[in-house]
Amino acid sequence: MNIRVLGCSGAIAAGYKTTAFLLDADVLIDAGTGVGDLPLDALAAVDHILLSHSHLDHVLGIPLLADAVLRLRAAAGRPPIQVHALPETLQALRQHIFNGAIWPDFTALPTREAPVLSLHPFAIGDRLDLGGRFIEVLPAIHTVPAVGFAVDGGAAAGHAHWVFTGDTGPNPALWRRLAQLRLSHLVIETAFSDDEAELAHVSQHLCPADLGQELAQLGGSVNVHITHIKPGEVDAVMQGVRGLASPHRIGALQAGQHMQL
Repeated sequence: MNIRVLGCSGAIAAGYKTTAFLLDADVLIDAGTGVGDLPLDALAAVDHILLSHSHLDHVLGIPLLADAVLRLRAAAGRPPIQVHALPETLQALRQHIFNGAIWPDFTALPTREAPVLSLHPFAIGDRLDLGGRFIEVLPAIHTVPAVGFAVDGGAAAGHAHWVFTGDTGPNPALWRRLAQLRLSHLVIETAFSDDEAELAHVSQHLCPADLGQELAQLGGSVNVHITHIKPGEVDAVMQGVRGLASPHRIGALQAGQHMQL
């Protein structure tokens, strides 16, 4: 399995794209502005989109992707792209995006019988089977209902997992579950510097001090990738991260980076 980082920033600027990961060629994990860097044929190859939560920086690629590939997929007789998320996240998409005012309802276009998108609810703890690739839905703690994901690398990888926390504040349930898994890569957000710790707590994100307390609950020595840093704040956040005493190998995630399982 290959996971490509399409975007990993907490906001946009030149060279910064918001959260999106491409698993192999056909599964998107979140759909921020990084999706727009894929060529049209690659967009048309996406069959599944997994959403961590409903915030715009994680979902805004979906309506534009649907419009871009509708004709190609219809001409090829391809089935709908399956959007997987918590019921609350799917309801937010229906109510606030695919409502005819912000964007047409692509769950009913080009026809209700054969739309370009279909919506599929999951629950925390579910283990999704996407073409023989197993992805577990993990708990997250955020200002809206939210999750993370654990991608099982399979027997060939010794069932090592690539884990994405999603947007989350301190999250004891996550570490209890991760203690039961073998981890290869941990992608974890640290959206604010320690100078903005109060804002991090109000918005249920992490700052470096919180990150240190979270990682102290993770055994072993894991490849840890910091994501969701705002443009212009990378140096401040990573200075705090570098000051942590941790056995883990910690670095800032980069758009374009590939991770293998």
